[in-house]
Amino acid sequence: MLTFLTGFIASVAHVVTGPDHLAAVTPLAIDSRKKSWMIGFSWGLGHTLGMLMIGSLFILFRAYLPVEAISKHSDTVIGVLLIGIGCWAILRIWLHHTHGNRPHSHFHTKPFLYPHIHKHTHGHSPEHHHPALAEHEHEHTGMVKRNALTALLIGTVHGFAGFSHLFALLPSLALPSVMASVIYVSAFALGTILTMVLFALILGVVAYKAVIENRQVFLKWFTLTGGILAVAIGVWWIIHPF
Repeated sequence: MLTFLTGFIASVAHVVTGPDHLAAVTPLAIDSRKKSWMIGFSWGLGHTLGMLMIGSLFILFRAYLPVEAISKHSDTVIGVLLIGIGCWAILRIWLHHTHGNRPHSHFHTKPFLYPHIHKHTHGHSPEHHHPALAEHEHEHTGMVKRNALTALLIGTVHGFAGFSHLFALLPSLALPSVMASVIYVSAFALGTILTMVLFALILGVVAYKAVIENRQVFLKWFTLTGGILAVAIGVWWIIHPF
């Protein structure tokens, strides 16, 4: 139990003290709203996989592979991904704002599944939006799945980047038995996933309530803040990795 609690607490501290972790999830969680927990789960799972990958490479192939160089380059990749996510969130706000209250159309394609295009037209003026139907605003299943896949990718790169993740797993190597090591790593993975699920869920609930209560100005600035935060931390991560 002590080993489990140690791993769990270490993972919570690792996640919440990494501003890049929170910035990567924020725009995606806000955009996914009711299903934002999927974003946190996907990022946490990817982060765990990435950590196990870099740890395995370091233990098994450190004499043959430039693991440290690979890890340093992944820092740059994280920065670029954060900037991309932030710009995407800001662009969505700008496009939504330029629509104004005029009715407009959206086209959705599924090129990887089968040729299919459908169109729906709606307006954004108060008389066209009943609060109970506001959740229709772009929360499509395909969009949430894409956000979750993006979070999984970013989480994996995050876990692979930086030797701080190796230090986080070092206690598992010092434990007296294989079972104790497995318990520590499992607790670390569980804590990572649960912490990010909770964080993403809170963001999603706030965004969802803003939509239901038709608080468009708040939702706009809430999303914009998340996007700007992601861009700023992405730039900082490239210039000076944590």
